[in-house]
Amino acid sequence: MLLKPNMNWTANQGISIPVVIANISRTDKLIQVDFNVEEPSSCFRAEVMEDGGNSWEDSCVEIFLQNPVNESEYFNFEITSRGFILAARGQGRENRTKLEKEALGSIARAKRVAGVVGEFISWGMSVAIPASIFGISSFEGLTLKGNIYKCADKAKTPHYLSAFPIDTEKPDFHRPEFFQTLV
Repeated sequence: MLLKPNMNWTANQGISIPVVIANISRTDKLIQVDFNVEEPSSCFRAEVMEDGGNSWEDSCVEIFLQNPVNESEYFNFEITSRGFILAARGQGRENRTKLEKEALGSIARAKRVAGVVGEFISWGMSVAIPASIFGISSFEGLTLKGNIYKCADKAKTPHYLSAFPIDTEKPDFHRPEFFQTLV
């Protein structure tokens, strides 16, 4: 799926927007999202150097998933171009609980090293999230709802893209009311 900018958001107006394609697949045991990103160099930032850092400030892809066994809760998985991850759970933007190091370690990440092509940076990331993160042994028979995002809040040119539309006045990815069925 192609991630798209909400052009009603002022931050996305009058700038060159990254091109992001996300492919989603799942097995009984995991959900995998493969990202291919091509972005103007002004949109690229890579400063976060550890898991649990402020990934949204860097060139980052994000997977937000509703908990398939507790619809009032959702998880956010935010992965930088270097493969560092921030992951948390909760019912809304506030009071989120960060996942422990052991849980973060169970999320497989494979990066395609960033390359420069003219004025563009090209990079990729594959993320495999196991069912055990949600406290279950299998995704079999469950519907997975969520949204997929790309951002870089502290890049020279901040930008905000999503797989499914978010009808808000300004960028806000923590809006589960706009989640849709992913796979």
